[in-house]
Amino acid sequence: MTNRHQTLAFGLFIAFVVVTLVITTWVGRHRRGSAEEFYVGGRLFSPMENGFAIAGDYLSAASFLGVAGLIALFGYDGLLYGVGFLVAWLVVLFLVAELVRNCGRFTLADVIAARMSERPVRIAAGTSSVTVSVLYLVAQMVGAGSLVALLLGRTGAAAQAWTVVGVGALMVIYVSLGGMRATTWIQIVKAVLMLGGTVALTVLVLVRFHGDFDRLLVVAAERSGHGRAFLAPGLKYGGDWTARLDFISLGLALVLGTAGLPHILARFYTVPTARAARRSTVWAIGLIGGFYLMTIVLGFGAAAIVGPAELRSSNAAGNTAVPLLALDLGGGPDSTAGTVLFAVVAAVAFATILAVVAGITLASSASVAHDLYATLRRGRGEPRSEVAVARVAAVGIGVVAIALGLLARDLNVAFLVGLAFAVAASANLPVLLYSLFWRGFTTRGAVWAVYGGLVPALVLVALSPVLSGSPGSLFPDVDFQYFPLQNPGIVSIPLGFLAGWLGTVTSDEVPDEAKYAETEVRSLTGAGAV
Repeated sequence: MTNRHQTLAFGLFIAFVVVTLVITTWVGRHRRGSAEEFYVGGRLFSPMENGFAIAGDYLSAASFLGVAGLIALFGYDGLLYGVGFLVAWLVVLFLVAELVRNCGRFTLADVIAARMSERPVRIAAGTSSVTVSVLYLVAQMVGAGSLVALLLGRTGAAAQAWTVVGVGALMVIYVSLGGMRATTWIQIVKAVLMLGGTVALTVLVLVRFHGDFDRLLVVAAERSGHGRAFLAPGLKYGGDWTARLDFISLGLALVLGTAGLPHILARFYTVPTARAARRSTVWAIGLIGGFYLMTIVLGFGAAAIVGPAELRSSNAAGNTAVPLLALDLGGGPDSTAGTVLFAVVAAVAFATILAVVAGITLASSASVAHDLYATLRRGRGEPRSEVAVARVAAVGIGVVAIALGLLARDLNVAFLVGLAFAVAASANLPVLLYSLFWRGFTTRGAVWAVYGGLVPALVLVALSPVLSGSPGSLFPDVDFQYFPLQNPGIVSIPLGFLAGWLGTVTSDEVPDEAKYAETEVRSLTGAGAV
């Protein structure tokens, strides 16, 4: 890329960073310092504001960079990510949003601990939430690194590493200074920018093909090198039984994982009522659904206009498909319009990463402080000391995410998010559903459900082609691959539900009927909700 690209793009990066830091500083000056203010922004956001914030929190680098790249490289099979990410919100809307808002205060563990022994449940749920959050953060770090590598060329490895470090530092600042209120406004601004940019690119792609979507698909298939197979199932997840099972496993993880993501569940606590939580979910579904429809156009547009060969030469995982498409749509690298459009899209992608990492870091630091620290202190910590711990935890989580992001920088960001979804669906969803709907569920069942899904998911990933045994692995020169699937969801999700059931039926604990009745009434009616 030319110096003109670099200067303009980084200028826009800096402008967005300055604006968001101003928001964070301004909000930080008006905070009250309470746990409720820091974790959930005082529960003052309207359904529309929260809906935009949810969209900003959910539409991550995996959506803006990874999904379009997968569609551009694998055609029909790349659509699975967009479909899975969107369908997952039906599970959230009908099973989770309203009930979680009524039963909890700040975190997932609040819902589960309402009728269980708090200490073991909070430790288990807090551990799981932090693990899922770190995995999700790694994908955002990889997206940031890929973006800067594109700007600086193949010699930009050092700059790529420094960008990952810079993103980590910024997310710590956002969370530490502004808490949920600043994070929410950053996510709203980012959602508006990204949706606006996506609309503009979609219109330009359709104009290039005179509104003929069929022609777009035909050209994409011709340039892909796969012909009609590019538009049919099986290019990535076809062939032998392993690939087909991987397809099913990934689909399960994407559809069920959203309801277990800590940073998504935390958004339902930022509105004043359960009705507002439900309405904000409807807003989010509309915004997210429209975005993924446009991603289809962008993915096939990148295949047709840029071509898979050039995409792979820039980034083997396809993470740079959308910026390269913008560059071509604007007239190429030597045109002013191309330079401007490329820089705008790159800045929006960078904004996407900053907003999402802030939300995830806040949710994970809340789990550390509210669930782990407060529990180990046996409730003696004052709210202000708990908030201080959350700020320190944000730093530690940022350091871990930076290290793992540097390690996994060559993997597709949508694929990495798929792993986080699998762990969330395996460890968090079973215990959440059992707690809300099973009268006889016990503390042992809750703890076993969390660890029975979390541990197998992590072990299977460690023994899968993700880490070793293939050219695209993190450690391609060694081979400790014993599990053939790249996504563990098809095994680890049922194990989480099975472990919860087994722990409950083997427990001597007698469920407290009064607590369950109180939780049931509260979850369904909102009576007594915070």
